[in-house]
Amino acid sequence: MARGLSQEEADRRLEENGPNRLEEKDPTTKWSIFKRQFKSSLIWILVAAAVISVFAGKMLEFYFVNAIIGLIAVMGFVQEWKAEQAMQKLEEMTQPKVKVIRDGKIKEIEREKVVPGDILKIDVGDKIAADAKLIKSNSLKVDEAILTGESKPVSKDAEDEIYSGTTVTYGRAEAKVTSTGMNTELGSIADDIQQEEEKTPLQKNVDRLGKQLGAVAVLATFVVMGLGLVRGAPFTEILIVSLALAVASIPEGLPLALTLTLSVGMKNMAKRNAVVKKMLAVESLGSTTTICTDKTGTLTKNEMTVKKVYADGQEYSVEGSGYVPEGDLLRDGENVNIQESDALRRMYITAVLCNNSYLMLKEGNYKIQGEPTEAALTVMGEKEGLKREELEEEFQRKEELMFTSDRKCMTTVSEETVTGENYAFMKGAPEVVLEKCSHVLKDGKRKKLTEERKKDIIRQNESMAGEALRVLGFAFKEDLEGAFDRENVEKEMTFVGLAGMIDPPREEIEEALERCEKAGIDVKMVTGDNARTARAIGKDVGLSEDPKVVTGEQVQDMSDRELELMVDDIDIFARTHPKDKLRIVKAFEEGDEVVAMTGDGVNDAPAVKKADIGVSMGQKGTDVTKEASDVILEDDNFATIVSAVKDGRRIFDNIEKFTSYLISINFTELVVLALGIAFFGFKYLPLIAVQILFLNVVEEEIPAIGLGMDPGTEGIMERPPRNPSAGIMHRRNLFLIGSMATVMGLSAFAVFYLSDPLKNLGVAQTATFAAITLMMISANFYRSLDKSVLEVGLFENRWLVGSVLFLIPVLVLLVYFPPTANIFGHQPLGLETWKTLTAATLVPIVALEALKKVANRYIDQSYMYKK
Repeated sequence: MARGLSQEEADRRLEENGPNRLEEKDPTTKWSIFKRQFKSSLIWILVAAAVISVFAGKMLEFYFVNAIIGLIAVMGFVQEWKAEQAMQKLEEMTQPKVKVIRDGKIKEIEREKVVPGDILKIDVGDKIAADAKLIKSNSLKVDEAILTGESKPVSKDAEDEIYSGTTVTYGRAEAKVTSTGMNTELGSIADDIQQEEEKTPLQKNVDRLGKQLGAVAVLATFVVMGLGLVRGAPFTEILIVSLALAVASIPEGLPLALTLTLSVGMKNMAKRNAVVKKMLAVESLGSTTTICTDKTGTLTKNEMTVKKVYADGQEYSVEGSGYVPEGDLLRDGENVNIQESDALRRMYITAVLCNNSYLMLKEGNYKIQGEPTEAALTVMGEKEGLKREELEEEFQRKEELMFTSDRKCMTTVSEETVTGENYAFMKGAPEVVLEKCSHVLKDGKRKKLTEERKKDIIRQNESMAGEALRVLGFAFKEDLEGAFDRENVEKEMTFVGLAGMIDPPREEIEEALERCEKAGIDVKMVTGDNARTARAIGKDVGLSEDPKVVTGEQVQDMSDRELELMVDDIDIFARTHPKDKLRIVKAFEEGDEVVAMTGDGVNDAPAVKKADIGVSMGQKGTDVTKEASDVILEDDNFATIVSAVKDGRRIFDNIEKFTSYLISINFTELVVLALGIAFFGFKYLPLIAVQILFLNVVEEEIPAIGLGMDPGTEGIMERPPRNPSAGIMHRRNLFLIGSMATVMGLSAFAVFYLSDPLKNLGVAQTATFAAITLMMISANFYRSLDKSVLEVGLFENRWLVGSVLFLIPVLVLLVYFPPTANIFGHQPLGLETWKTLTAATLVPIVALEALKKVANRYIDQSYMYKK
């Protein structure tokens, strides 16, 4: 055994090279998450309102606004930090110990402490800790799918390179570490993807809305200031009125409602196995027009399963899926026992004994150790009661002639414990196995393998392969004498059968794809597997009846423009490489598609980073890909993406609802103030700043949060994807907001006017405050902006109904309870005023229902959705 580094030298190299881990240029910290909460322009509008409050000497308003800013920042921070911790827990689950040779002894150390020059001891199931060069290789095979996208393990010999993050599926080896951390191939890709993040569609929409509202606030303030100066009003009075208008034009409750809605959305998605890392990415899922998904483990179970066997001239079907050892063996639809055919029984025994995989039951779930192909054979045997451990007590292994990519076969030699007779069991590529056979087992007898019989077997192999099954041939030899070497063992064997296996689709995939089709979302398979297998899976899961397949090599031959023109018509991209995936994402985005790209391997990270919504796998995904993604699927399931898209659509609908509602109320206040100034001048304002703040921050916020919790309307996944460029304030919503603000503003001013402000301003202001509060009951009618409340249900949203009813006792408390009434300058209202208020409350409800019909009839709404 090699001596390896001394512990002293290893410590020195660790100090010199640093820990063996991937570093972020801009690591996510608590401070960086907290700063991110202040990127929204809506927050800065609130800051501006706080500054105006100071200049106007209104400190109560100042503290009020600052409390809201703090609450928004804290809520956003808490939810995003939870998502970050969830990702860190997923990463911690993938940090095993590593075996190295130091001071001539095998030691287990933490992965981060591996240094260049260390000698790694590598075995089946190990994840390679660093880039290294093989010193010894005992039939080592490595799954490099995370780097190359190729699902088939690669054979490695002495002097070959192995790479950090890849997994050993077969054999054993020793290797000398050449690179660690960011100097590995894994680190190089991780470094490439650390770039400036693009804004999500919602970020762009919120920023645009913030600027629009800011412009309204500035315009209203300057108009009033100019008007006041022309009239010669005192500057302090002008400032107070300007503050009232600025506060009225800003929906202070909007950032809080937005944060709460997205926060609850993140929490609900996490319960359904979709961890969203950044709050504003929640809604982006709802805009998705195209999902580019990997095949293995996402559309399929990533559990190779034998589906067909051939023995004694008969074809059999094997029921069951994945690693659960349950499923019947059928011939022509009838159950079959393997004991009925000697060839079938011996094929099963050969498949189990010529095998190095194990099936284990852990915490109620079946897991495998070893190569997936061999695991499929082990499970096949267990379905018929053949357990490897029990068979190996009867047939004790003496020798193994290992599989290599050159040989394309594997043979084991076992001694039958009762008779002492030696048997050889072989599996491999059918054409290779046939070349080593002289006979075939048929009707219980060993018969000559004639050319005609060989052609029959080859035809059966081609038929099974045509169904995208991975086919293996099996043979055995009894009464083995002489040396246990290839020359003596692997000749004149007896062929017993074929087994065809495939990675089966997940049970829920077909339904998920149907939901995508109804929702107008295109699903494209992007895989490293060969075209034939990809096409078969695509047909099997319902991706297309006749999927159009293009290989990575064909993509490489296309120009960017050619790819952009063709990309929509292609169903499957097979044999793709990392650069192909990145070009595919760019091609879709150039066509104004909103792309969600799934990935697990490091090779997927650049494309995942580039996509509008990057989706990584929580179970098999690499740390690099998780870091590059916006969403992590804890169950690696495509159906979870579809559920997340539905949640994203519902959340954006709710954002539209409460934004339209909130701005309608705010502009109502602007209309009331403008009419008050026009009719009564600066001294007789219908509302004062503290009333407006309470309306905006507390009273209107409660129903807005209820709208944010809305369960959504039926058919949300039966309409085309939303057009991100339409924004929140598009034509229909602007029509509803402007119309409702006018109707409610006129109604509220009528209440103010009829309360005779010249005689008793306090009563008139109290009545106006009460009128706008009661008009917030109309929030229940905002549950749909295009359908009548009678269609969507008036009481379906319990949060909203409760919040609206809660406003009534709050209003009574503010008007009639002296300690609170004094803060706002409220005075008790008489019965006649309450009759007027009741009438004013009904006006916006009737108006909104009528305006929806007008909008549906006269406003073209097709621009809201992708064509």
